[in-house]
Amino acid sequence: MVILDAVQSTFTIAAMIISGYVLTSKGWFSDETADLFSKMIIKLSLPAFMFSSFYTTFAEENLMVFGTSFIYPLLTMVLMFAAGIIVIKIINIKPGRKGIYLAIFALSNTVFVGLPVNISLFGEASVPYVILFYTANTVMFWTVGVYAIRRDNPDGHMRMTVLDSAKRIISPPLVTFALTIVIILLDIRVPGFILDTARYFGNLTTPMSMLFIGMIIHSTEFGRIKIDREMIVLLVGRFIIAPLTAYILLSGIDIPTLMKKVFIIEAAMPAMTQTAIVAKAYGSDHRFAAVAAAVTTTAGMAFIPIYMVLLSRM
Repeated sequence: MVILDAVQSTFTIAAMIISGYVLTSKGWFSDETADLFSKMIIKLSLPAFMFSSFYTTFAEENLMVFGTSFIYPLLTMVLMFAAGIIVIKIINIKPGRKGIYLAIFALSNTVFVGLPVNISLFGEASVPYVILFYTANTVMFWTVGVYAIRRDNPDGHMRMTVLDSAKRIISPPLVTFALTIVIILLDIRVPGFILDTARYFGNLTTPMSMLFIGMIIHSTEFGRIKIDREMIVLLVGRFIIAPLTAYILLSGIDIPTLMKKVFIIEAAMPAMTQTAIVAKAYGSDHRFAAVAAAVTTTAGMAFIPIYMVLLSRM
């Protein structure tokens, strides 16, 4: 039964991604559409979804456990960065790609893929834990990740200040997250029409995210896809080493079982789509980043049922 549920969830996600790919190939969607969807998800539907889900499913007494558990996603990513540095030295990643390789190896697509996958597998109760992992992932990407990518091209003209990084970390989803916690702590009763409006907008998040991923895959130059040693090691890092690191780190720790499952699934998600954008801005190998995002997203669909079966035994 667990296998069947996991496979069906995977098929649902894959069907939406394929729809995005097909509609893009038919000319319905363009690069401008992808940019629009990305903005709508980050600035409208995701904050609305977070607010409605978090407000209706999360209890004040859980906030202490929630807050102290922030360290676990951070530790998982720190360990993955350390492992990535070792891997880069062992397989001798070429200059101009080391930073982007490290960022992809250590960090995952927590929202555009991770959120829909977790909702499909565990329901809306998983949303607070997804947001917790997303927060840690965002902080690590716009600090350590961007620093590593920038080192790929030390002669590049673009520089990112501390203020620039802070602006990207303090995003609409994180602001909404903080405000919702304040509302819960102050026991403020939110009018029903506001919750309904937030829920309707929030329901756009999963389909728009999956359509967006389909557009990104369509824009990939498939002629550049080369399943060589670098790509194989990257896939092993994303889908085996990362979830295994999270599993070992969380074993024996007294936190909710659902939180553990969500953290493990989030750790095993594909490469972030933002890596290609940042890589291009800094003169790193953005084509490799785009290919890696497409390959890991496609491969990730095969791993989800496996994770679900293994996690059912926790």
